[in-house]
Amino acid sequence: MNGSRASGASRLEREDLRSLFVPRAGARERVGLEIESGLVDPQTGRAAPYLGENGVLAVLEAVLAEWGGERQQDAGRLTGVLLADGSQITLEHGGQLEYSSAPADGLALAVDDAGAALQRLAELVGRFGLALLPGSALPFDRLDTVSWVPMTRGAIMRDFFARIGEAGSRGTEIMSMSLSTQVHLDYLSPEDFTQKLRMQVAASPVVAALLVNSPLQGGRANGLLSHRSRAWLRMDPHRCGILPPALRPDVGADDVIDWALRIPMIYYRTADGRYRPAPDRPFAALLEQGFDDGTMATFDHWASHMSQIWTDVRVRRTLELRSADGPPYEHIPSIPALWVGLSYHPPSREAAWDLLGRYTLRERRGALDALPSQGLRTTLGGDRVSDLATELLRLARAGLTARVQAGLEPRRVLAYLDPLDEVLATGRTFAEQCTARWESDLRRDPRRYVEAFRVRARPLR
Repeated sequence: MNGSRASGASRLEREDLRSLFVPRAGARERVGLEIESGLVDPQTGRAAPYLGENGVLAVLEAVLAEWGGERQQDAGRLTGVLLADGSQITLEHGGQLEYSSAPADGLALAVDDAGAALQRLAELVGRFGLALLPGSALPFDRLDTVSWVPMTRGAIMRDFFARIGEAGSRGTEIMSMSLSTQVHLDYLSPEDFTQKLRMQVAASPVVAALLVNSPLQGGRANGLLSHRSRAWLRMDPHRCGILPPALRPDVGADDVIDWALRIPMIYYRTADGRYRPAPDRPFAALLEQGFDDGTMATFDHWASHMSQIWTDVRVRRTLELRSADGPPYEHIPSIPALWVGLSYHPPSREAAWDLLGRYTLRERRGALDALPSQGLRTTLGGDRVSDLATELLRLARAGLTARVQAGLEPRRVLAYLDPLDEVLATGRTFAEQCTARWESDLRRDPRRYVEAFRVRARPLR
């Protein structure tokens, strides 16, 4: 089929592509969270195996049996559970567990839901002799100690990263060992899309530098503050990092579409539910020529293609904020608080864009290159990231205060930002705090580390 038009289905039109970026009827500004955690041995800190009576699969089967919900699978294997409230528990490629919330009508509700779900999950995994460890990366594992989940799309992705060479050299590390806390926010109109997306993309390098928190790898600290951010630099930069069209002041959905059409798919799903490697050509060519099996690209393929793009802000029906390392468990609320305060308060949003919109793509990429080792000492276009982060935090607090005054949030959400105030006041990021503890009270002991950072039976505040 290389070069000839596939038959049997109509070609997707531009309006079909645009429809992925049209807010649903009655859309409102809600908050969603995705929190990836490791399932680890409390003594060694290493990830649990996939199989076995105390393995990752057994844990997920217990979630399905005890919590109910709809089974999700890949080639007949259980890979996730869609729960009755719309939230999901799914497996990542290295056996990490991801909790994805249902959209909540406010920051406090999203945090409460996430805290309750994580505590419930921690209690369940504890019965298997395991600990639930959120954060940014599995701190005591290496690639050769991680047990791969047998997902067909995972095998296709690993082959893809191997094929593209140095540009994808850290892809398997991200797949198998990274953790994160991600935020989903809504846009309500084309104008709202423009204003939120451009600000979020502009702010992402600063937020990432503020929140570095993966200083350990293989149980060792080597001075790097974010192994996760460093690995993302070598996971196909064509589809990761900064979203270039979003740096335009008037960015719209068509700009994102044009950019995404130039990127190849990695895998696609056939009508019988199987995953196959996609042809090595831009998605625009797939629209014209179809796949090598003679089928045409469908809307589901387009949506799947957009999910195979891992920019710092990923654009679909929501805006997914992905740049930051996951913080320690008790500080998880700080990430959605920062993004909600900046995004859902128009004056704060515009002020943040005015602050950060002037930097070039090259300057932003330079900051991304530097922040894994420099953290708050990173510079952006000659300006100190610590100064920019201080102003962003002030704007976020103003945004949350306005939401409290409007009756949209309880006053307690303002305290969610306090840990970030402390980071900026002391100049010590979560990574530097972690490293200091690793060398002192944790005594370089994985057992003490897990005990300090695992999900505890206490609410997020």
